[in-house]
Amino acid sequence: MRLAQTALMAACLGRLVSSQKVISLVGNDWTVHNDNLNISVPARLPSHVHLDLFENQVIGDPYYGLNEFNLRWVVWNNWTYTSAPISGLSTNASTWLQFNGLDTFTSISFCGKHVANTNNQFRQWWYDVSHLLVNCAEKDRILDINFGSAPLIANAIADEPGQETWPYGVQQVYEFTNRWFIRKEQSDFGWDWGPAFAPAGPWQPAYVIQLKANEIHVRNSVVDIYRKNQLNNLPPDQSQPWVVNASMDYFGQLPADPTLCYTVTDANNKTIASGALDHVNYTDSTITGMTTIANDKVDLWWPSQLGPQTLYRLTVDVTSKTDHLASITKRVGFRTIVLNESPISPKQLAQGIAPGNNWHFEVNGHEFYAKGSNFIPPDAFWPRVTVEKMDQLLNSVVDGNQNMLRVWASGAYSPDFLYDLADEKGILLWSEFEFGDALYPVNPDFLDNVREEAEYNVRRVNHHPSLALWAGGNELENLELGILVNQTAPEELPKYTAEYEELFLNVLLPAVFGNSKSISYAPSSTSNGWASLNFSNTIPIIERYFNLTLGSIYGETDFYNYDPVVLYNDSALPVGRFSNEFGYHSMPSLQSWRSQISERDLSFNSSTVFLRDHHFPPGNLNTSNYDNSSIGQAQMTESVEMWYPKPYKTDSIANFSAWCHATQIFQADLYKFEIEFYRRGSGLPERQLGSLYWQLEDIWVAPTWAGIEYDGRWKILHYTAKDIYEHVIISPHFDRATGNLSAWVTSDLWESVKGKASFAWFDWNGKQLDIKTPSCVDFEVGAINSTRVLQTNTTEILNGHDLNNALLRLTVEADGKLPNSETTQKFRHENWFHPAALKDAKLVDPGLEISYSDSTKKFSVEATKGVASWVWLDYPTGTVLNFHSNAFWLVPGEKKEIGYIVKSDTTNGGWIEGVTVQSLWNQTQNE
Repeated sequence: MRLAQTALMAACLGRLVSSQKVISLVGNDWTVHNDNLNISVPARLPSHVHLDLFENQVIGDPYYGLNEFNLRWVVWNNWTYTSAPISGLSTNASTWLQFNGLDTFTSISFCGKHVANTNNQFRQWWYDVSHLLVNCAEKDRILDINFGSAPLIANAIADEPGQETWPYGVQQVYEFTNRWFIRKEQSDFGWDWGPAFAPAGPWQPAYVIQLKANEIHVRNSVVDIYRKNQLNNLPPDQSQPWVVNASMDYFGQLPADPTLCYTVTDANNKTIASGALDHVNYTDSTITGMTTIANDKVDLWWPSQLGPQTLYRLTVDVTSKTDHLASITKRVGFRTIVLNESPISPKQLAQGIAPGNNWHFEVNGHEFYAKGSNFIPPDAFWPRVTVEKMDQLLNSVVDGNQNMLRVWASGAYSPDFLYDLADEKGILLWSEFEFGDALYPVNPDFLDNVREEAEYNVRRVNHHPSLALWAGGNELENLELGILVNQTAPEELPKYTAEYEELFLNVLLPAVFGNSKSISYAPSSTSNGWASLNFSNTIPIIERYFNLTLGSIYGETDFYNYDPVVLYNDSALPVGRFSNEFGYHSMPSLQSWRSQISERDLSFNSSTVFLRDHHFPPGNLNTSNYDNSSIGQAQMTESVEMWYPKPYKTDSIANFSAWCHATQIFQADLYKFEIEFYRRGSGLPERQLGSLYWQLEDIWVAPTWAGIEYDGRWKILHYTAKDIYEHVIISPHFDRATGNLSAWVTSDLWESVKGKASFAWFDWNGKQLDIKTPSCVDFEVGAINSTRVLQTNTTEILNGHDLNNALLRLTVEADGKLPNSETTQKFRHENWFHPAALKDAKLVDPGLEISYSDSTKKFSVEATKGVASWVWLDYPTGTVLNFHSNAFWLVPGEKKEIGYIVKSDTTNGGWIEGVTVQSLWNQTQNE
């Protein structure tokens, strides 16, 4: 055995480098044309037709005004991308075309000859075109890619004889119909937060590869790092060594008896481990090997705020007896991440946890509280989603105290660079296959297409330590089967459940479990979780569906209620183990509106603003969706009118801006209330261990659920979420029906913390009130837990006081340690409670004053006359930044210093002079 290993090691040294030629087709040596429309313009790859037409001034900005509707002629037509002659090709080598993404239906020609048709945006395609090159003159070595109209093709598929149908109302239509028949980004057909452009084009890079005899080209690969004996969806033994499994997908000719050699290096390029992989297996398309690495050789990778993000580089080389054939290099991390859905144990029951099943994540053997939001496609046109833009966005995630994003289904599979950034920043990405809010066909061709899509993407991204989960799709069990089918056609439920399982258990589950032991899989978000998990079965998961036991708690929840009365109403919120979606829409800022609509349209009820509100969507291609849009606009209006002062500015633009701001206050207030409720649940029988709100960012400028606007500007929501996602928080919980008021301290730290909770009542003038509430309470709160520090009744303690002129400030100070830290530090948090709606509050002018220090590079804000609520620092266009704190409260006489982080700036620092400050009081003023 020792001699064999020595021989393998020798095979890893000193081989000749492969001579394969890879010609990138990325660049601007392309044209896009439609002969029927007499349009031919320069183009790029990667790109979409809309982007190239816009670049050449054939169309206006697709995002401007109502161009979503005006430009529909683009998508109803076919478009052809044509390359310049491809030079440097040899006829003495095998020649391949490789496309990493074509959106979506294409007919490909090379040298004037047909090569293939494609029908899936999410697959990689590769073709041997050697025979076409032999008699092809250099001037004719041209690649043509004709893109068909995806909506027209989807409609044609839907009209095929014997095609699958579903009960009325089950399939969620936003604008274009029949999205579920095709493998294209589902939100391209419209959603309630975004436009429907249904773009077409070569959206990912493409290459020409030339190989000599006995050469290969690696087109895709998977690296799986897991604990020895680990199984998906089950917590592994953390004492076991690491297994590293590497597999490469290739085309070309693999010589007999190849060797796989590996090297692991750290951030300083020091070799941690190296050698030959064992158990090498190969076919005519894949080669696989594995090794083990001892625990003490590597440090763990942790999510943000839970420890360091230690990364390594793994290089795997394929060698023959004489040559180096190929290599891959992956940046990897050593971690385990498991979705634990196991039954509640006797030990947990003894701790007071309600019976049922768990539903939480564990990293490196530790439970943790998942704090985050939902990530949607950041642009309708993926080719303009840059590393720089995603770096800025993910920095805002970390700055906002978030450690997890749910990468929502029905967009597109995330590019590797997004996972790379998440690896660096410690952001866990709960990733989903691209299915949502519909049931899908299960004919063999569709399933085979999906199987290839899933295999490619699972293998492509599995090495990233930020990958937290694969979920089958969005709202498939709770909404599609559990509500829509069960209500509209209960007699058909068994049929559609069986079809659902055919796709999400028989196709997608094997794609995950067959390629990785390191990642968990859940067929649907949201669901009641699995009823059993048995790896002796071909399909290990049996879903729970309606198999619930009264008094037990299962699975995760989502929650939407657009009646503004839900604010502060605990009884309206669902009780579960985890919350993966909840929210309410708001308007973007005036600065963002100005970037995409005209000045004359800056009105809450302008037709342009109305029609850019896709809540509720039209459900068809109606370009005058006033009825449905008016519902969403009315909901935002009603929420402001119920809870806050209504703006009545004499200037119409200022009034529009004030109303936009007011809707953001309600949105932030509601999310804060919900996150407080879910986090408090970490110490209640539900043992709730995650809160991911809807949604992180905008795809364009419109009324949406986002906390970050399209250009990166933070809404009030993102600042508020940052505050309530602090490690140790204090929060009030008020029952308006009974007057019962409690306060809770919640901690997501991994050790108990001790401290003091303080309470002080004020009127709006800032005078402290003599109300019988303890001024200070000592407390101790356990690891990832909550404890009550106040219980009283406002009917009793506020008797004789004006409810509209009474405010409670709650503060907490505690000493504790961050996870994986030996240093004790102080944690402080402040919150406010008002027993009456702020619309009725006896607000006073707080006399806000703001100044800036060149020496400290900080702003100072002070309230000089009264309590200031929802203090808001704003800044002009030309800059994207976030303040360290915003949307806070101040009592008179207290000065708050506020730093900032500039994300981008075209004003050369001039934005500082344009910073303004306001509070809720300003919403009551007419100027």
